[in-house]
Amino acid sequence: MDAKENIKENVLKTVREGDIRYISLWFTDILGFLKSFTITPRELEGALVDGMGFDGSSVEGFARIDESDMTALPDPSTFRILPWSQPECKVARMFCDIVKPGGQPFDGDPRYVLKKNLARAGAIGYVFNIGPELEYFYFRNGKGTDILDEGGYFDLTPPDVASELRLKTVDALEQLGIAVPTSHHEVATSQHEIDLSYCDALTMADNVMTCRLVVKEVAQKHGVYATFMPKPIFGTAGSGMHVHQSLFSGEKNVFFDKNDRDYLSKTARHYIAGLLKHAPEITSVVSQWTNSYKRLVEGYEAPVYISWARRNRSDMVRVPDYQRGKEKATRVEFRVPDPSCNPYLAFSVMLAAGLEGMEKEYPLAEPSGKNVFEMTKEERAKRGIGTLPMNLSDAISLTEKSEIVRRALGDHVFDSFIRNKRIEWEQYRIQVTEYELKRYLPVL
Repeated sequence: MDAKENIKENVLKTVREGDIRYISLWFTDILGFLKSFTITPRELEGALVDGMGFDGSSVEGFARIDESDMTALPDPSTFRILPWSQPECKVARMFCDIVKPGGQPFDGDPRYVLKKNLARAGAIGYVFNIGPELEYFYFRNGKGTDILDEGGYFDLTPPDVASELRLKTVDALEQLGIAVPTSHHEVATSQHEIDLSYCDALTMADNVMTCRLVVKEVAQKHGVYATFMPKPIFGTAGSGMHVHQSLFSGEKNVFFDKNDRDYLSKTARHYIAGLLKHAPEITSVVSQWTNSYKRLVEGYEAPVYISWARRNRSDMVRVPDYQRGKEKATRVEFRVPDPSCNPYLAFSVMLAAGLEGMEKEYPLAEPSGKNVFEMTKEERAKRGIGTLPMNLSDAISLTEKSEIVRRALGDHVFDSFIRNKRIEWEQYRIQVTEYELKRYLPVL
């Protein structure tokens, strides 16, 4: 019996002996919204072999109504018992790959998109590892932005209901097999952060989807609301998802070079250069909502300018300091993404940009050396420091012309994503906001 079959048998055994009542099958649409349907144990064995059919025509970015038959094929390695399910009614979940009725992978499945990009890295001998930091807010309810605490960065202000919720969330994640090395209060009031432990990109994309659900589930069970909206409150810090990333060949971190002044290999430098060069065209994927661009403004540590540095958190790419004896920790931190993106697509385009830099050996400019926000426009121009797009429309226009993004996402997802984002921008553009009414109605 091979390893995959062994995993299937262990899942079936766990369901039988663990008195699991229901199995929830999870997958995502192109926007990163979690979808699911539930099966009973008697359907499980067949589902693990042949999958479960469903109508894909109503799932964003999936199929047209005349080709709507889809099959969800559970990945048994993702089987986990949901910690909030009751002992008398235990529920487990598995992520699914979406395939066509004949068993061929479906091009519109974001999980398949990431698998294809990881295979590209694998073909040249690399494993793509990721460790994201997810920031989010707690509010009294989902109808407003009434905060739960007055804390700031790393603050501990007992009694702190929000911090207790965060710790309950970490406990639930650990029960699901998702390691959390650190969690803490973030800069803004009622804003918190959970960091997920480094692992391969596919597992991490599944973990990000799970983490977002767990944060919201725990909050809801305690009568409050959690949101990953990038910028819910004007005038304070927004929520990002800083993505630490590196490439490994076996046990070796190929980003590390002990003989380099910055301890960065040529591979790492080309990878960083690829991220920098292609950042504008991938921004719409890693920061995909109109609200995302309310976060990408000066003054809140969110990146605006295309630069890299050590230590400095105003730059788009940061390389954390090397600590002797921790060569495996050498990594690149990409600070553009926010936690509401589709992680399967976001990780795909980041990897594609980095690999492009490696394959074409892009040169890497010198690090910025000072706070980019404090430079004059002329200084930035002299250093060749460009800017990210200022709104979703500009970002989509850049993505639309990008061969790298099209290749990374595939035609199906690329075209569906662009079409969806154009509609979102048009709907946003024609809104009459409270700001406009207050600003213009009394005087015009």
